[in-house]
Amino acid sequence: MRDQLLDAVERLLAHRGVDALRLDAVATEAGVSKGGLLHHFPSKLALIQGVVERLADRFEAGLPPPGAPPGAFTRAWLTTTVPATADGERTADQVPLALLAAAGGPGVLEVLRERYTGWQQRLEQDGLDPAVSTLVRMAVDGWWTARLLGLAAPDDALHTQLHQLLYELTQDPGVPRATGVRRSHSTSEGAH
Repeated sequence: MRDQLLDAVERLLAHRGVDALRLDAVATEAGVSKGGLLHHFPSKLALIQGVVERLADRFEAGLPPPGAPPGAFTRAWLTTTVPATADGERTADQVPLALLAAAGGPGVLEVLRERYTGWQQRLEQDGLDPAVSTLVRMAVDGWWTARLLGLAAPDDALHTQLHQLLYELTQDPGVPRATGVRRSHSTSEGAH
């Protein structure tokens, strides 16, 4: 029943926005009694936390396990978050957008902070320069937010070019790159 309730929350958020997220509306949407809802989720905050945790679980399911080849976790961060082309599916962004509008409470943010701490640690141990992995994560997170909020996210050719550029940054330093951009781990090359 827990998944049935969370499905109902996601439908309400996607189709009617955060203002529709009331316990009685969720129970009706899920086809359960309010008491059945309260048995699994004692508050609206618990419902929102449940949806955030489930979204994080879905995201994490697209990430490789520890021990994957160098850069695999960082590449998966990119490809799981932003589609390779600008015409990628955006309807899935409606639930996170509604949650973003509702996420004023520390209980919701704490779920994300905890997940991000673990993900950042994995990025730093991904076999790439941790600065490169973190740069890709920060760029992807900002790009996803721009797409989510409609803040002049790149479209069409620029979208594809940026996706490819970030993907190339995640390649093992020994792998030839199409653009010819190469990372150096030497500290003396940056000095003039």
